Amino acid sequence: MDVLIIGAGPAGLAAALRAAELGARTVLVTRGEVGGMAANDGPIPVRTLAQAARLLREARHLGQYGIAVNEPTLDYSRLLARVREVVGDVCEHSTRREQLEHMGVTIYEQSGTAHFVDPHNIETESGLRLRADKIILSAGGTSRRLPIPGFEWTATHSDAWGLTTVPRSMLVVGAGATGVQVASIFQAFGTQVQLFEAGPRIVPTEDEDVSAAVAAAFRQSGMVVRENFGTIESFEKTLSGVRMVFSKDGSRHSAEAALAVMAVGWVADTAGLNLSAAGVETDPRGYVRVDAYLRTSAPDVFAAGDITGHRMLVPQAVQGGLVASTNAMRGAMMTLGDQVSPIGSFTEPEYAQVGLTEAKAREAYDVVVAVMRFDETARTIIDGWTTGFCKLIADRATGRILGCHVVGERAVDIVQVVAIAIAGEIRVDQLAKIPLSFPTYAGILARAAYRAAQQIYPEFSGQRLHSE
Repeated sequence: MDVLIIGAGPAGLAAALRAAELGARTVLVTRGEVGGMAANDGPIPVRTLAQAARLLREARHLGQYGIAVNEPTLDYSRLLARVREVVGDVCEHSTRREQLEHMGVTIYEQSGTAHFVDPHNIETESGLRLRADKIILSAGGTSRRLPIPGFEWTATHSDAWGLTTVPRSMLVVGAGATGVQVASIFQAFGTQVQLFEAGPRIVPTEDEDVSAAVAAAFRQSGMVVRENFGTIESFEKTLSGVRMVFSKDGSRHSAEAALAVMAVGWVADTAGLNLSAAGVETDPRGYVRVDAYLRTSAPDVFAAGDITGHRMLVPQAVQGGLVASTNAMRGAMMTLGDQVSPIGSFTEPEYAQVGLTEAKAREAYDVVVAVMRFDETARTIIDGWTTGFCKLIADRATGRILGCHVVGERAVDIVQVVAIAIAGEIRVDQLAKIPLSFPTYAGILARAAYRAAQQIYPEFSGQRLHSE
């Protein structure tokens, strides 16, 4: 065959589709099912559970609008059945499987871990022996494990999604995107959650104002949030669950819950691949080393997606698969380049970002910052979701949008609009003049852009907004 892709997540599916489009005889082999982590253990099931949490919240909100209902209760087993239905539908209709098969891609599922025999040959646990001129690695990532006594008593986010009942209490260690989603969802389901972050603030890659707002909202919901908590010494099994022993400033402390979920990082899933047999090198963090064209140290092996350690998000994985496959077929001609990458999380409240944080922007630019609170815009007041804000950051010299950070209802959707504006090089004054529909959540952007433009262009003072 011409091209063999290992892994059928977003990167692998995109790579297989691109190879087939270019006329390659293409084989896609995956350890489990088509769709990979994104469909079976990541954004799809997570978003389904988050939707249940949202519906519970909205049901409790109905009384404000004169709608009388009984207090909602959660049937977790029925919810899990719905998650399986959604995952099945997505795998059947949204993973491009039918399109790939129509284009002649051979797909091997449930093949177990594949390993290299040499740079052009692989074997799988199921007994497959396959050879290809070019091989693309898209085997994804896996939860990071820590060398801590008793770590075997902890769970991962995957275990959390697979629970058969809602635990009465939970420790979540690690407050990045995965950890806060686990914590937020189960807090909404009635679990008493304690969220632990070793650093000074939760969601540390977000703007500082976002971290502060999300932490405050979590605490208001009854969640215990502990930042700078210290160093974990061990985990111990108890009669009712797990105890975490940790120390800070010379003092020992402990916390107990029915379940401890570790969300302390995501590493390349290279175990069992036997990369050395193909001459594929990894970097000091354990990710597959690639150049700008996604070539590995082996000239006929490429890699894309989480296994490379690049931005580990579905859209970026898809783009990586396309780039790797194109270069595998046509030679080094395409790079990932600088991408506008909106990021969001389906917590309560939602948060999202695109571009630079305020702190990063100030390091390189003379910036203006405009903030619109959710309690001062029409649509959020109408809907009763007035907690949150939209922060827009622009370059004073050019009016160019540098970043946007949103906390609150539909934050993820709002940021997508700004991503398009940044990609299209729309200045804040131009964004402010777009007559966005009223009243909408996206209309918040026009208001924020107007406030930013007023700080840059004196003539903006006194002008009237279309979306006001």
